[in-house]
Amino acid sequence: MLVSHPDGQFRRTFHHHEDRMTHLDVCFRYRRQPGIEQMRAIDSMREVYGIRRIAFNEQEKTVSVEYDASRLSEAVVAGLLRHAGLDIEQKVALA
Repeated sequence: MLVSHPDGQFRRTFHHHEDRMTHLDVCFRYRRQPGIEQMRAIDSMREVYGIRRIAFNEQEKTVSVEYDASRLSEAVVAGLLRHAGLDIEQKVALA
């Protein structure tokens, strides 16, 4: 981030936001295997600020998402998956 100082100069400052994030995982079961278009849309979810990781388990038909709970809610994550075309049916309890 560039910050203006009283002397009129701009200086780059760095802030570490990692320590202020609350990372949570949520896992959903889906009905149909996503196609190429759904996978592209899901891949673009990685650009959403707060989405950290998306992982599929094809055998169990689940998708887990690690996200920053200070930025997003579980309901928003589910909505993003649905908007991408994934047919999620239920939340799966994580062990």
